[in-house]
Amino acid sequence: MESLQTIISTCAPQAGLSSHIVPFASGASLKERLSAHPVLMAPMAGVSDGVYRTMARAGGAGLAYSEMVSVAGIHYGGEKTWELVEPLSTEPDIAVQLFGSKPDQFKEAAAQISERLGNKLALIDINMACPVPKVVKKGEGSALLDTPELAADLVKACLSEVAVPVTVKIRRGRRQNEEVAPEFARAMEAAGASAVAIHGRFATQMYRGQAEWETVNRVCDAVSIPVIGSGDILSAEAAAHALTETGVAAVMIARGTYGNPWIFKNTQALVEGQSPLVPTLNQMLASFMMHVRLLDAAHIHIARARSLSTWYFRGIPNAAYWRGKSVRCVTAQDFIDLALEIKETVKQLEGEQESPEFDPSMS
Repeated sequence: MESLQTIISTCAPQAGLSSHIVPFASGASLKERLSAHPVLMAPMAGVSDGVYRTMARAGGAGLAYSEMVSVAGIHYGGEKTWELVEPLSTEPDIAVQLFGSKPDQFKEAAAQISERLGNKLALIDINMACPVPKVVKKGEGSALLDTPELAADLVKACLSEVAVPVTVKIRRGRRQNEEVAPEFARAMEAAGASAVAIHGRFATQMYRGQAEWETVNRVCDAVSIPVIGSGDILSAEAAAHALTETGVAAVMIARGTYGNPWIFKNTQALVEGQSPLVPTLNQMLASFMMHVRLLDAAHIHIARARSLSTWYFRGIPNAAYWRGKSVRCVTAQDFIDLALEIKETVKQLEGEQESPEFDPSMS
């Protein structure tokens, strides 16, 4: 089987991606590193595996986060939990996001992660934003917004065991119209957090409505540490606007990455006044096939490719038909053959003209 790096070296140029991933954790303060690498891939449950992170880094992400990792899972020795933490050989470094509510378990988890990952650990982030009821009812995630003293203890517990920065991710507040983010962020800074990421919704909103960026600016005004903006960044244009028109030091992109690994480099291009890459259909299909081949080589369940096909096939001719065919794919080769079939079919439809551009943000 091909190595992960061989796949990247072979496929990335065809996909309009980079075959060289630039490390994030190389000296300098976190503020300086965020200034150099301000476009980050957010932690996403069920999505942010090592291959997804690798694709994001190849697309220009300054840093990519693990899925939410339970400190209780580490405490009880679950190997499934460690699978969420371990970086692939293709990843020069990784941010690990932890969730829980017990300081002793955070202390233990931070120590074990630091020992196990070594210099591949860029930072530890503590989730204080998750609105999912089964998390909140345990006093974890966004429930911590109601208990700033406990939240501060979690930051201190991690800092006692690691040399890397410890950051937090928060929301506007726990309940609608009860904004606590600015004062909460100040408390986290006082506890030793090196940065705070803020999603501009209340926890009770889940992902309904629109993220409110005035809150993000209020958090920027409240603290001296870097602020990372999050929420409704679904395009490179939205990310670039946040970086240039608000006070954030960096942006964290989640859903905007679906089928669009170019969003990171395109954001940077727009910030620098350059033209973004508009990927061709051939580049989109090359990226999809690269992702599938990496999943196969990394022994990550190929069923994840079905979600990928839903995302990558947006905006192509007869997208619904091709997504329907992807449901019947079982192996990595099935998905690759499907992509090649799409390529040939569209080529015939276009009368052998140059492959058309497509918009990866289309639904």
